[in-house]
Amino acid sequence: MRSIQRTLLWWLAAGLAAGIAVATGLIYAQARQEANALFDYQMKQVAAALPSQFSNPVAPPPFDAGSGGANADLLHADEDVVIHIWDGSGRSLYLSHAHPVLPPRAELGFSDVRTDSGEWRIYSVQLGPAVVQIAQPLSARRTLAAHMALRTVAPLLLLLPLLGWLVWMAVGRGLRPLREIAAEVQARDASTLAPLALRQMPDEIAPLSHALNQLLSRLAQAIDTQRAFVADAAHALRTPLAALQLQAQLVERAGNPEARQEAVGQLRRGLERLTHLVAQLLTLARQEPGAAPPPHEPVDLRALAAEVVAEMAQAAIDRDIDLGLEATAAGEATVTIRGDADALRILLTNLIDNALCYIPAGSRVDVHVIPQADGKAVALEVTDNGPGIPATERARVFDRFYRAPEAPTGGSGLGLAIVAEIAQSHGAHVSLEDAAPGLRVRTVFPAA
Repeated sequence: MRSIQRTLLWWLAAGLAAGIAVATGLIYAQARQEANALFDYQMKQVAAALPSQFSNPVAPPPFDAGSGGANADLLHADEDVVIHIWDGSGRSLYLSHAHPVLPPRAELGFSDVRTDSGEWRIYSVQLGPAVVQIAQPLSARRTLAAHMALRTVAPLLLLLPLLGWLVWMAVGRGLRPLREIAAEVQARDASTLAPLALRQMPDEIAPLSHALNQLLSRLAQAIDTQRAFVADAAHALRTPLAALQLQAQLVERAGNPEARQEAVGQLRRGLERLTHLVAQLLTLARQEPGAAPPPHEPVDLRALAAEVVAEMAQAAIDRDIDLGLEATAAGEATVTIRGDADALRILLTNLIDNALCYIPAGSRVDVHVIPQADGKAVALEVTDNGPGIPATERARVFDRFYRAPEAPTGGSGLGLAIVAEIAQSHGAHVSLEDAAPGLRVRTVFPAA
């Protein structure tokens, strides 16, 4: 794994090195300009300081390099400087060095000349009838500029290891809270989901600690929900399993075929109720908030309602109940929402089954699919003319395994709980309303 501390150190070191290199180049360029200006000024001063005898070509001054005179000291003060003097007729009066070979005729002012020994800077000036030519190699100026630039950046190069150490210590200290969080998380076991202790975290690490605490909170909630579901399922299965065991004993003890047949019938009905309960438990588990929901696709709610009503028609006929779907105009045959068709089928089946179980024979159940006037929602209504649910009980009927005191036997108390979970996963809202007489269950979905 890559180390953040080491990565930051390398990047900062590379940035500092690049900055020093750029600074060195800029300092060198500036030193070159200053050196050029300084040396050009020096060349002018040397030309201006030449003895006045050069202006009289009839009596040229006696220059002798070994004489040690003042003139010799002046002209030979810099061995890199070449001084050449001509008289008005082009006769050479003085040459301080035999090399390099300079142009035989001078161009007044400053000029640059390339020779076999490199580039030279030449300053030519006329003093009376004499012409003075002063030359200096450009390499001397470059060397001086380079020395100035190196002397300027040398302290930075010496400080670079110290800066690296300071950066390493600073980054390590800044990442210490991250290591503390990692150590605290590593020290926990699977059952410890309490939030992490929030200390004064840096701004860059505080979002991570908050995100971890939110994740731990969601995990704790999911585990609590799972434990509650397991406990409720165990409680709900205990009674039908005990009943099945008792019915199996009745089958064993039956003394005649008629009693055995009746006991077998009760055992079969108990198995059917247990199968229905297990199916509902599995459906409820799939609709848990923490479960991965299937992808939502466009669903024709009115067509789905027609299919469910057709499937439940025989059950309604067996109980002498009139079950129907409202008639629609030709232009309103399709009402589309986004959702899981299987889950929506279970929702409507549970609503119709609850209505069939709670109302007496001779009653009626109507299913309505109503697009809202603004076009942003669709209402699914299941209305019966039975006894309804008291207003004091309506808030609790959506709880798992809750059954009203006047509820018929054989139910599990999961039907409306499953309806609520499916509606929540679809962004819908379920409400119970008076139908005067009876009950209306209204589920409002967002339109596609």
